[in-house]
Amino acid sequence: MTERLRYINPETMHPPVGYTHIVEVQPGRIAYISGQVAINPAGELVGEGDIVAQARQVFQNLKSALAALGADFEDVIKINYYAVDATRLAEIRQVRSEFLKGPSPASTFVMVKGLVLPTLLIEIEAVVALPG
Repeated sequence: MTERLRYINPETMHPPVGYTHIVEVQPGRIAYISGQVAINPAGELVGEGDIVAQARQVFQNLKSALAALGADFEDVIKINYYAVDATRLAEIRQVRSEFLKGPSPASTFVMVKGLVLPTLLIEIEAVVALPG
């Protein structure tokens, strides 16, 4: 965690599980990473029918996008999850813990009827805070 980020969970709100209610960003730059899906660098679907394999590929894609910015997961301040099955949240969180080691960013989880391809089970987008 850097000094430019402040993670806030007010006592007047319920305790969050796996996310932070508020992330304040001190002066710097903000980058938005488009929703990532389980497509590998060769353009192939990874893990058809397997939410864990798809989530792992999605986080790997996010890791690659972060590296292109000179950033890592500690710089992520907000994550939006879109999944076709909300009952798989615990498995998605387990995969997330393989990649996110620091404070949990603010996050939103939305269950959707479907994604851009019918074989996709999850899509994740991120907001990143970079030094000025």
